[in-house]
Amino acid sequence: MNLLKSVENTIARLVEGSFGRAFRSEVRPMELARKLAREMDAHRTVSVSRVYAPNEYVVWLSPEDRDRYGGVEGEVIDELCAYLLEHARREDLILAGAVNVSFETDERLTLGEFGIQAQLVRPDGQSAVDGAPAPPAAAHERLPDEEEHGKTMIYSTSARVRGPVEAAHAQRAPRALLSVGGRRLLLPPTGGTVGRSRDCDVVLDDTGISRRHAQIRPGGPGWEIEDLGSTNGVLVNGQPIRGRHALHAGDHIEFGSTDARFELA
Repeated sequence: MNLLKSVENTIARLVEGSFGRAFRSEVRPMELARKLAREMDAHRTVSVSRVYAPNEYVVWLSPEDRDRYGGVEGEVIDELCAYLLEHARREDLILAGAVNVSFETDERLTLGEFGIQAQLVRPDGQSAVDGAPAPPAAAHERLPDEEEHGKTMIYSTSARVRGPVEAAHAQRAPRALLSVGGRRLLLPPTGGTVGRSRDCDVVLDDTGISRRHAQIRPGGPGWEIEDLGSTNGVLVNGQPIRGRHALHAGDHIEFGSTDARFELA
């Protein structure tokens, strides 16, 4: 059994075993682990020859969720740090220092909602890559009226919140898919990752494709694609992309040696 799976099992035992009653809330440790790994991937910084990832994370919880971690918070944080460290090793990401996860409480969050703030910090406390100041993590969504929280991604695991949001999005946005070798691979309504890893939403079996090669998601009035620091890059209509790039129905995308056509349905 690999270390990542072992860490997942340990977190699961914390939830279902002797500490089970402490986690009868919407925000569960395994959900936090997966979202922390997602933030690590989303905030990668590509240097000349390396790919750096954030090593410090603040998890903002509602008062109700934070209270239910009482007595086991330290154990959960240790397991989350181990999970992130193994994820970084598996994805060949460089960490500027030890992985550190801390929990904070935000009165404005409700049960099942949580925020994650990710930052790349050197041991001396400065944000940097290769000795130069690192750009701040991209802002996805801020906690309302709170600048000191920094740029924080807000998640909700509550079906009460998530269901209506996803339904509304599905109604206003056409579904996106990739046509690859005669197959039509549907992306989730909120977008997804493309790569060789089985954890990706669209898995492409091509040695020229990185484990997490690119991300396709709704952006602005349509859809967009972003290279996730892949080895061989992404080409759209024959042109290499940098950062986020708008997609239109019929666009030709190259991932490694795999050709795909972007379609809307």
